[in-house]
Amino acid sequence: MAEFDTIIKGGTVVDGTRVPRYKADSGLKNGKIAKIGRLNNSDAKKVLDAHGMIVAPGGIDLHTHYDAQIHWDPYLTISSWHGVTSITMGNCGFGFAPLHPQDAERAMLALSRNEAIPLEPMKASMDFKWATFPQYLDRLERLPMGINVSHLFPISPAVAYVMGSFAEAKSRLPNEKETAEVARLLHEAMDAGAVGWAAQQLVPGGSSAVQCDYDGSPMISDMLPDSFYVTMAKTLGERGKGCIQFTRSSVGVDDPRAGMHNDFDFNALLSEESGRPVLFNAIAVNDKLPYVYRAQLRWLAEANKQGKPVFGQAVTARAANYITFEDWNLYDSNPNWREATTGTMEEKRVKLADPRIRAALREDYDSGATKSLDFLFGELGTFVAHKVSRPELKKYEGMTVGEIAQKENKHVIDAMLDLSVADDIHTIWQGPIINNDVENYREIMASPYTLPGVSDGGAHIKFITPGTYSTDMLTWMVRDSNVLSLEEAHYRLSYLTAWAGGITDRGCLREGLAADIIVYDLDNLKILPPEIAHDLPAGEWRRVQKAEGYRWVMVNGEVAFEDGKCTGATSGRLLRGGQAS
Repeated sequence: MAEFDTIIKGGTVVDGTRVPRYKADSGLKNGKIAKIGRLNNSDAKKVLDAHGMIVAPGGIDLHTHYDAQIHWDPYLTISSWHGVTSITMGNCGFGFAPLHPQDAERAMLALSRNEAIPLEPMKASMDFKWATFPQYLDRLERLPMGINVSHLFPISPAVAYVMGSFAEAKSRLPNEKETAEVARLLHEAMDAGAVGWAAQQLVPGGSSAVQCDYDGSPMISDMLPDSFYVTMAKTLGERGKGCIQFTRSSVGVDDPRAGMHNDFDFNALLSEESGRPVLFNAIAVNDKLPYVYRAQLRWLAEANKQGKPVFGQAVTARAANYITFEDWNLYDSNPNWREATTGTMEEKRVKLADPRIRAALREDYDSGATKSLDFLFGELGTFVAHKVSRPELKKYEGMTVGEIAQKENKHVIDAMLDLSVADDIHTIWQGPIINNDVENYREIMASPYTLPGVSDGGAHIKFITPGTYSTDMLTWMVRDSNVLSLEEAHYRLSYLTAWAGGITDRGCLREGLAADIIVYDLDNLKILPPEIAHDLPAGEWRRVQKAEGYRWVMVNGEVAFEDGKCTGATSGRLLRGGQAS
């Protein structure tokens, strides 16, 4: 009888712990790493020749929104195409449990706007034959999984569940009894396998969040008081395990520096009250404004020096936004943009042409009221008309908004929206890449308290593809720019993220741990160009980017992808309490 199911032969092992790379064979048995060393081919049923390649732990993506996609895509692409073998969902406090059946469509509508997940695929893929969080985890465990999944307890549906409905939760704050019941449900969720809780509060009080509900109103989590979140932190502290993922606005409306200190201090308070790691979202980089991330790094260092573990999840992928006003939702922090971009297609087209709204948008632009949008997405004048639908308007393709405005003697707002309206709001505008200076990431990744990623996998699927972040880190930051060692990159991509996210049985290549392994050719690793994939239920599409250079992506000892092609293996597991049951 063979000692091993599989031997990975002759690769260079980068084990994820910062130990210097070394050459060795890896013997896998029953989904785990059984032995690392010199092994005989005859001792295995199967041998994978990894000579000349890197053997490393699979990536762990702590910030995804695959809550809907998991119901139709076992592999949670695009993450798994880029070497990610475990993800966490339930982030930002959004999800589908606990949930009263009558609120099912309401929950889908919220995700369709807030995270820009198309509605029809959700309707076609979920039957909502669950109510409680434990029931939902049981449902997930019955689904085929190509990679591993851990789940945070999402605050918004939990509050709606306790208060009776989304409508009631949007109309008032939970009282003391209801807050205590949410805390009880958190205990119940942790018993069932949640790895902590998550919430979004992009503008405290919910006045003008960057992402809003389907009707333009704040999300439930935006409206909750700080005292509610402190109660949830104390509740998690009673468990002595798990983490908190908290997204709170760190960019002021008028000045990207405004309001940051109090916002960050609240994350540190949550860590202090819970005694658990807090995943702070997000460290966003704009090359023109490096003082923003530098301030965040100082606060991370100060919190951790005080024994309050707060990790900054950094947006590390370089990916342009591709927006159309059919679907775009990320200008919601501005009331006038929010008004113009909510409603049906025809309503949006009419509102974007409305002289009153146009005047308000011009005033906001000229007064600097939309500076924070420039910080996050780039200046409007630099957006390029990437694709125009109507033949008579094709002459604008390839021109920036600024160039169109200058040529036609228009305000940039009118230059952009006149073309969009004339094109039935189908025009695709390509935004600039605002985080292209690798030296900024040398500084960010020098902090002991930063995690790469914020892929938002499963969300904003028509706009952007930040799920490429792991490949981008290995190629751009390690191979091409040398701002990170390979050992440091895999430590950040796997081991540190596993620790911060409460994942305990994987994240590095050590005997006895799960065999989540990637084998790749570093010299030839690359991100492939963007493309449109019509691979969603109900005929919907998404924007994707695949990778080249990953020889094998292995999940619990089984090959899920070979040379970028899916094998059909579904060896992924639900990580209850951060480990496979």
